[in-house]
Amino acid sequence: MVTSRAGVLWILHTVVQGLACSLTDQNVTSVTPIVLWHGMGDCCCNPFSMGSITKYLEKKIPGVYVHSLMIGDNVVQDTENGFFLNINTQIELACQKIQADPNLQDGYHAVGFSQGGLFFRGLAQRCPQPRIKNLVSIGGPQQGVYGLPKCLGENHLICDYARRLLNYGAYIGWIQRLLVQAQYWHDPLAEQEYADNSLFLADINNQGSVKNLTYKENLEKLDNLVLVKFSKDTVVDPKGSEWFGWFSSSSPSSMVPLQQTPLYQEDWLGLKVLDKLEKLHLMSVDGDHLQLDQESLDHIIETYLQV
Repeated sequence: MVTSRAGVLWILHTVVQGLACSLTDQNVTSVTPIVLWHGMGDCCCNPFSMGSITKYLEKKIPGVYVHSLMIGDNVVQDTENGFFLNINTQIELACQKIQADPNLQDGYHAVGFSQGGLFFRGLAQRCPQPRIKNLVSIGGPQQGVYGLPKCLGENHLICDYARRLLNYGAYIGWIQRLLVQAQYWHDPLAEQEYADNSLFLADINNQGSVKNLTYKENLEKLDNLVLVKFSKDTVVDPKGSEWFGWFSSSSPSSMVPLQQTPLYQEDWLGLKVLDKLEKLHLMSVDGDHLQLDQESLDHIIETYLQV
C-alpha cells in the first residue's frame, strides 16, 4: 500500500500529540496531593484563609489536588468543633475522611495551621495509612500551651469563654471533656496532674511511664517533619512549643530547646531519629502567629510540597 507524504505527516503529528498528552498526564498524576487542617476559630473553606491557601497551592503546583479538612457537616460545625469536639474524635473523623478519599490513597503531604499542626502530628501517629510524606506544622503547639493570651478568628466570644474555663481548671474532668484547648493544656508546674488527666497531649507525646512504640514507629515513617515557629507569636504561649521546646524540669521558669527535653533525649516519639536522618526541620518566621510571608510560604511549597 502506498501512503502519501501528507498521510505520513498526519500519523507522525498524531503520535507526537499522543506522547505529549501522555507525558502531561503523567506529570499531573505524579503530583503529591495536599491535605490542610485549619486552626482554632477557623474553618476548612474560609475564602480569606484556607480557601485562599488552597487557590495559591493550586496556582503554584499545577494539577495538585488539595483537600481542606472539614470536621463536621458544615462550616459552622467545623468552626465550633475546633473548640468543643474531643481531639481524639476529630482525629478519628479526619482519618476516616482521608481514607475514604480515592485521591489520597498513594500518600499525601499534610499541612496543619496552629492547632491543626498538632492534630496532624497526632494523626500521623495514629492513622499511618494512607501515608503522610511530608508533614508541615505552621505554628502548631507541639508541646501544648500554658496560656491563651490572644484569640484569632471571628468568634471571640467562644474564645473568651474557653480562656475563662482554662483559668478555672484545665484538668478538671468536665472541662477536659468539653474544651479542645484544655486537652493540650500543659502546666509545667503540675506535670504529674497533666500526665494523669490530659485526654490528648500527654498520650500523643508519650508522656506516660509506658511508651506507645507504634507512635514512634509511625512518626519515623515521615519523609520530612517541618516545624514552623513565629518569633513574635502572641497566640501560642510559650511559642517555643512550636519547635517542641518546653520548660526545664529543674527550673520551670526557663525554657529549654527540644534537644534538651526528655522527649528528645529518650526519643519518646522518634524525633531524635528524624533529626539524625536530617528529616526534622526547624523553620523560624519573623512575625506574629500565622503571619506567614510569601517568601516563607513559597519556600515551604518549593521544598516540601512540590515533590
